[in-house]
Amino acid sequence: MPRSVSGEKVAVLPSGKGPESRRLAGQYVVLEPLDPLVHAESLYAASHESVEAKAVWDFLPDGPFRDFPAFQAWVSEFAAAPDRIGFAIHDNKTNRASGMAAYLGIRPLHGSIEMGYIWFAPYLQRTPQSTEAHFLMLRYAFDELKYRRMEWKCNALNQKSRTAALRLGFEFEGIFYQDLVVKGHNRDTAWYSILDAEWPRLRNAFETWLAPGNFDSAGRQKQSLNALVL
Repeated sequence: MPRSVSGEKVAVLPSGKGPESRRLAGQYVVLEPLDPLVHAESLYAASHESVEAKAVWDFLPDGPFRDFPAFQAWVSEFAAAPDRIGFAIHDNKTNRASGMAAYLGIRPLHGSIEMGYIWFAPYLQRTPQSTEAHFLMLRYAFDELKYRRMEWKCNALNQKSRTAALRLGFEFEGIFYQDLVVKGHNRDTAWYSILDAEWPRLRNAFETWLAPGNFDSAGRQKQSLNALVL
């Protein structure tokens, strides 16, 4: 359904609660509260063990890091920041922390939140694990916290992130030109969102796609998520 501008009174108010730093468990992954002492070593390996792994930092504000102590210091600062809730993405198949994600831009009174700072080790990219990690964050925000809006923002040059946003059901809202300076370069920011009214349909799409019956014996999907979210 096309979106329209509305000044109607909000019928269902958001919970007014911010997300808690808690485990979000699925069948493929568990999002664990980011703990530098527990996760830093595995996350460093997942994001620095090869040239391909280091590429996860190409469009992020930080990294890659010169060595493990520098990365560990950064993770400690990230986990302690009061304006975000960070997660380590624990892959149940390899039993490793293999990615990161965070809630940002948290506005409980308005029911608005952003999912960002998301990266996955190369072996976790374009897998059910990565899709489920996004789903767990969406489900917590919409189903438990009753938020009205989930945002996705990325460098407008980051085509992989922009394609991922659309695949996950986010709607493109526009470009904020000369929004930031990142690593000495201009960043135009592409904005996307999912609204609460859109979530029930998308939740069904995610659950259908993630169901074991949607994959054959070789792990190939039978229905694409792109087709299901339309």
